[in-house]
Amino acid sequence: MKYIKYIAPVLFILLMLNSCSKQLDLSPQDTITNAQYWSQPNALTIYVNQFYTAFHVNSGYFVSPFWADINSDDMIPGTYDQRLAGENTASSGNANWNFSRIRSVNYGLENYQRIQGTFSQLSAGVGELKFFRAYFYFGLVKLYGDVSWLSKTINIDSKELYDGRTKRNIVIDSVLADLDSAIAYLPLKASASPNRLNKECALLFKSRVALYEGTWEKYHASTPFGVNGTDFQKYLQAAATASKTLIDLGTAQLFIPDDPYNYFREVFGNTDLSSNPEMLLWKKNILALGMGLHIQGALYQGGDRGLSKSLVESFLCKDGLPISTSPLYKGDDNLTDVVTDRDPRLSQSMWVPGEPYTVKNNVVLEYFSLPWLDKTGELRCTSGYQLAKGRTVRVELAKDDGETASIIFRYAEALLNYAEAKAELGSLTQADVDISINKLRERVQMPDLNISAIATDPNWLYPALSPEINEIRRERRVELACEGYRLDDLERWADIDRLVGQRPLGAKFKQSDFPTLVPGTSILVNADGYIDPYQKALPTGYKFKVDRDYLLPIPQLELNLNENLDQNPGWQ
Repeated sequence: MKYIKYIAPVLFILLMLNSCSKQLDLSPQDTITNAQYWSQPNALTIYVNQFYTAFHVNSGYFVSPFWADINSDDMIPGTYDQRLAGENTASSGNANWNFSRIRSVNYGLENYQRIQGTFSQLSAGVGELKFFRAYFYFGLVKLYGDVSWLSKTINIDSKELYDGRTKRNIVIDSVLADLDSAIAYLPLKASASPNRLNKECALLFKSRVALYEGTWEKYHASTPFGVNGTDFQKYLQAAATASKTLIDLGTAQLFIPDDPYNYFREVFGNTDLSSNPEMLLWKKNILALGMGLHIQGALYQGGDRGLSKSLVESFLCKDGLPISTSPLYKGDDNLTDVVTDRDPRLSQSMWVPGEPYTVKNNVVLEYFSLPWLDKTGELRCTSGYQLAKGRTVRVELAKDDGETASIIFRYAEALLNYAEAKAELGSLTQADVDISINKLRERVQMPDLNISAIATDPNWLYPALSPEINEIRRERRVELACEGYRLDDLERWADIDRLVGQRPLGAKFKQSDFPTLVPGTSILVNADGYIDPYQKALPTGYKFKVDRDYLLPIPQLELNLNENLDQNPGWQ
């Protein structure tokens, strides 16, 4: 199998050497010219390889369920997030205002035609380049809003270097156009090279981009971050169309486990996902090749983080009702009660007493009993809800094996994107729900969502919005928890406002389980008995500046270099 290779982008260094003295009759024999490189039949494939490092999946345990969502209301890291706390500062450097990879993509688009061959032979590589330009630009828009759209290679003397920023909606229109090209040029997953981009990935990513922009423009319309003169509905429709196209293709399917209580373990704790129909793109990790995702060893400890009480409480009971109204809810006096008669995804997201903790040669060596509240540093669980999503019982969890597969795109997101886009458009039908949300619920044996009979939840996070949107957002939260989606969701819904003045809470603290911990000293607990990790650090809660912090500041260095750049709201 061909896996994603991380190839050093040495091409540009070599090309810088082509200005040799004209006095020499012979070209240097230890370099390759631009023309020579692009004369190779596999030049485009090799060139594109460098961009696959953009999928941050090969960084120890840092990009995995263990690390994702620490900047949201789903997880509580040992050190609070500075952005949520309103403590971000303008950088004197260029921060993430970096267009080097976009320049490299444009360079490839300008040179691939030098390769001998028909367009049909090169189209997959061109589709990859178009995808990556869209991918990089979407990342910049999320950070900065308006950015400079550059569709050609820019050099040090290019006048475009001193242009002002392009409005975010115009950039997104160009991003979606690139993705349309990628959709047209990329092959279906079944005929694509293993572990390379395919048509299904491009459709999914288009739905993600369009949904982000549509909801951003809808919910930020009356804020300093609103986009004047645009139609947010066109983006929502584009999101619905792209995700529905992917659904209708039928080439991707949800993975259905034999046991609903093993769903997350089968998906996120496996080493090989080649037979999983839900995986549109994934990466196999092989330690012998220097590729590893060290999630199992990390999940054995607390990791100086923990799930939030808010996230845990968002999971429904097995009767399909929220904990506020369901007679099945046992309360939260202990972890066993918390997960009893709840959505099976909850007990697979957090460690529960009695779960196999270390396994070797199919023999359980240790069972989980209590979260690591009484540890220090990276061993500590901050909240009492110890993260378990990504674990597997197939390997010895105490051993950092490092070969758990890395998921890049999975089909479940398409179903969530489709349902949300339709709901935001006001055109959601029961049939739409049945092919999206209810597919996700059915595979974990949860009751279907009936949009004509949604039970009122007095604790809905969005009481001003429709019951349908509340439940779709709930489903998104529990299905994608700890996968790195939550901050994007909070940003595009203008929902970080809700967190201002609040502190994230953890589980109910039981002194008898931790006799060495002293409330107020070695552990912080609020008046209701819940773990309150930021009680001293953030006594008045998060201070996210709603008129400033939804976008990062343009680095001062860039403003100094280009007087046509304007600063983002609140950072002037």
